Amino acid sequence: MTIEASRALAPGAALDGTPPPPPRWAVWVAHAVPLIALPSTLWRLAMAIGVPVGYSTEVLRHDYGIPGNGYLVLPAICVLQEGAALLTLGLVRDWGIVAPRWLPLIGGKQVRTWAAVTAALLGAAILTAVTISQAAVWDSVDSENLKGMHRAVMGWLYMPLLLWGPLLAVVTVNYASRRRRRA
Repeated sequence: MTIEASRALAPGAALDGTPPPPPRWAVWVAHAVPLIALPSTLWRLAMAIGVPVGYSTEVLRHDYGIPGNGYLVLPAICVLQEGAALLTLGLVRDWGIVAPRWLPLIGGKQVRTWAAVTAALLGAAILTAVTISQAAVWDSVDSENLKGMHRAVMGWLYMPLLLWGPLLAVVTVNYASRRRRRA
């Protein structure tokens, strides 16, 4: 490759057309997202397995379906939440460039940058809007059903979710920038 051709490459671009690797900070942030989602997941799982979280038997039955379908719904929400959080890792891993072969229809194909970026930024915007709106009404949510230390613990376990949307947005912008810089 000539010097002129190498200068035409964007800084950090690979010669084979693949995007440059993510910076260390982006990898750390992407790994933090599933950890941020974990405390609220553990709270829901605790409820589902019968750990006393401060709700009365009546509230658990009426609002959360425990006993009953809540034994399936709450763990399903937990799996979906952690699964969505783990998708952030795709923005800093190879499977954010080429879809894993085991995926139906898209397996082994290159991930379209616009599709990944659009989905991730839309998700970040929705997560940010939902968590901020819920934080704004926190004083009135479940204030009669959950009191004292139980309410404080729940609040501390759900508070990290406020970071999910903004951190996803930061990693997404870095992903888009790296994908744009490929040779």
